[in-house]
Amino acid sequence: MAQSTASKKAAKAKGKTGKNGKSKGKLEKAKNGKAGKSKTEPAKPAKPEPTDAVEPDVYTADPVEVTQEGAKDWSEPVGPLLRPGDGFDLATFDAGATPGWEGSEKDAEQRMEALGEELSELQERLFAEGRTGGTRSVLLVLQGLDTSGKGGIARHVLGMVDPQGVALRSFGVPTLQEREHHFLWRIRNALPPTGRIGLFDRSHYEDVLVAVVDELAPPEELDARYGEINDFEAELAGSGTTIVKVALVISPQEQYDRLHERLERPDKHWKFSVGDLATRAKWPQYTQAYQRVFDRTSTEGAPWHVVPADNKWFSRLVVTELLTQALRDLDLGWPVADFDVDAARAALEETKDQGTTAS
Repeated sequence: MAQSTASKKAAKAKGKTGKNGKSKGKLEKAKNGKAGKSKTEPAKPAKPEPTDAVEPDVYTADPVEVTQEGAKDWSEPVGPLLRPGDGFDLATFDAGATPGWEGSEKDAEQRMEALGEELSELQERLFAEGRTGGTRSVLLVLQGLDTSGKGGIARHVLGMVDPQGVALRSFGVPTLQEREHHFLWRIRNALPPTGRIGLFDRSHYEDVLVAVVDELAPPEELDARYGEINDFEAELAGSGTTIVKVALVISPQEQYDRLHERLERPDKHWKFSVGDLATRAKWPQYTQAYQRVFDRTSTEGAPWHVVPADNKWFSRLVVTELLTQALRDLDLGWPVADFDVDAARAALEETKDQGTTAS
């Protein structure tokens, strides 16, 4: 990975305390209930009493240099621009638009390449923090109908960082075991460890999208899930997980073209599912279900970003921007050595000629 100028100055940098916040620990798992029911999650353990102790400085380094190349092609910050506010109407949303981007597709590729270097260093710092007692992580939630480009995000965006620092999980139809538990049980079991970037290819929102469209539970039970999800995400945020929620929105015509390509190309047949056609036939119902999700679960601590996805290059650029900014906001440094560096250096020097001297 190419180091930024800032990271090379780490040895000279002033001490900086990482924004670890309170200890994340392990989130308590939801207990069993009868299959098909949305059970009440168990009570959370009591928080420890605050103390007057001051945490020592455990991280040091100048901030990573913020990538400027291509920044001029954004007319305004992309995060707030794509949040669904009052009056947002998914039914009239333009999936082929590129809001806020004033450059070309080639400009976007160059911007992504430049961001990739910054993103890679930020991810390495997060990983190092997690390996040395840190409590923070990042969770990227991707939702979207079939062919909306979730897999492409995983390859082209998360593919720019060290795979050791990524925890990828996909969520389909719940297994028999998963159905025996609260709907958030399988989600809790898949949360990224500290120091990792988690990627959910579909997520807990399947339980207020597919479940609502296909009427898989009583209406009052489904309605309660929105509040449970908000509480769950607030708990995650309070425990040190930064949540980035992205909904990839494509048009019916673009989905048709992508499904058609999969049928025409033998090397794409494995990606085609007859079930995709059943979902496509319920397009209006899914539009309403997604609208309800945005209306009820786009919160201050975990807002949705609704991303036009007819242009794959644009959606990949947007997610790269959002993920990079989320990591910037963590103000990540490098862990301070917990050993005597000078002594270790001297000991290493004593072994410099080891194995090179003829016997």
